[in-house]
Amino acid sequence: MEQFLVQEVISKLAAFDVEHVQGKVFFTTSANVKKLQGLKSAERLFLLLKKEPPMNVPWNTGKAKHVIQKKIIGDDRVWMDTLSTWQILQRDLNDNSSYKSKTKNSQKRKWEEEDKKEHNKKMNLEGGLVGSPSQVDLERIPDHQESIELDSGICGDDGKSSLCEKVSQEDVSLNHKELSALFRVSCRCSGSVAKRFNAQELGQIIGTAITEQLGWKAELRDPDVEVNVHLSDAHCVLGIPVFRLPLAHRTYIKTTGLRSTIAWAMVSLADIKAGTTLLDPMCGVGTILLEAAEDWQGSFFLGFDINESQLKKAYNNVQFANLTEKIDLIRASVMEIPLPSASVDAIVCDIPFGRKFNSETDMRTMLPDILKEMERVLCVGGNLVLLLSPQLSVHLKKYFNKECKAANNAISSSEHAEDAGTSSQDTNVKMVPFTREATLKENCNSLSKQFASLIPNGTYRVSLGATDALIHRYKKVSI
Repeated sequence: MEQFLVQEVISKLAAFDVEHVQGKVFFTTSANVKKLQGLKSAERLFLLLKKEPPMNVPWNTGKAKHVIQKKIIGDDRVWMDTLSTWQILQRDLNDNSSYKSKTKNSQKRKWEEEDKKEHNKKMNLEGGLVGSPSQVDLERIPDHQESIELDSGICGDDGKSSLCEKVSQEDVSLNHKELSALFRVSCRCSGSVAKRFNAQELGQIIGTAITEQLGWKAELRDPDVEVNVHLSDAHCVLGIPVFRLPLAHRTYIKTTGLRSTIAWAMVSLADIKAGTTLLDPMCGVGTILLEAAEDWQGSFFLGFDINESQLKKAYNNVQFANLTEKIDLIRASVMEIPLPSASVDAIVCDIPFGRKFNSETDMRTMLPDILKEMERVLCVGGNLVLLLSPQLSVHLKKYFNKECKAANNAISSSEHAEDAGTSSQDTNVKMVPFTREATLKENCNSLSKQFASLIPNGTYRVSLGATDALIHRYKKVSI
């Protein structure tokens, strides 16, 4: 999902200093809180405390603890400045009625006084992000998944949009001794560090250092601040969540189905424009349609499903999101789509797979017929976007073997030239020798010729948590 987040933060947040590693995207931005909340391909957003190279941990346990504590804490001013920024962000979120802060009454009274006192001053936040698609707790995210963090610092007013409420520089540089927080530590570790300490042990080591060196108080049940730590052989990353709920939590979706971040990523590949008609012929509870209708205005969306129970859930979701004027739902089979040929501009579909669906029919057997029907209703120039299991992905690629398709196209061109009574020199068609033509026809699957109008246009691996999946994108280039 990193490539989707990179594109999104650049286009939506005017982000710069964008870089990514496996599972993370770092960037700098001065976008406001509302725009940050509008990120769709990210799971969580963190205010970045530190991003450093991996640490070398001594074999001696006592020395190892000392090295970890020294490396993690470092300059306490960084922690205090980040805490100040985080508190300002929470106030800004409260003022936008989009976040209910759990800070103590004394902090709330202090913020109210600051509001009255410095209402006309402004501070900009400059930040960076690391991106992730699904889990809530960093320690529960497998290493192959993403997590999102905001690399931030404080800067003066440079004409960019303000991320924080209007406060003075004096407010930002609060006395460090007055700053404290109830906190807990959430750790995720891998590589050499994980061989020495587990996540719980690391949390205790780091928590002790925070208490002793910063004066913060540990609170496991109801903390003000959660410090997320990820240690691996690639990097050392620390961050504080900006929002308590994951960004992937969609307020407009009542019944969840496909992970919303992945649904949005799929829709983003469909190249939706004003007036586009998008079809999901196996819509389930309608997640893909909801993500499309929420973010792309001036278009129309169709959802088909043969399962009446799923369709009812989709209808309830559409009503809940107040999108009944943009989304139409019809009970129909993907094997017989009740639409004229070349009638939709884009098709986006999550092809069911896995034990969750308990399908009695082998999807590998059905897939060619499903694809043929999708190809029929798709307009020339339209995009077909499919989510497939790794097994189905391999199976589908057989029908788009480049050598086989090129041969079939050459054979078709040769036959067309002969029918027209012309020679290869007259038509600039590369003729295929008869003997080789016969061999190719025998070896190439006949279905690849049926899908000659669909050209592969990208494959993207994404994580579904317990398993991976692949997004396939195709463009229809001819009738």
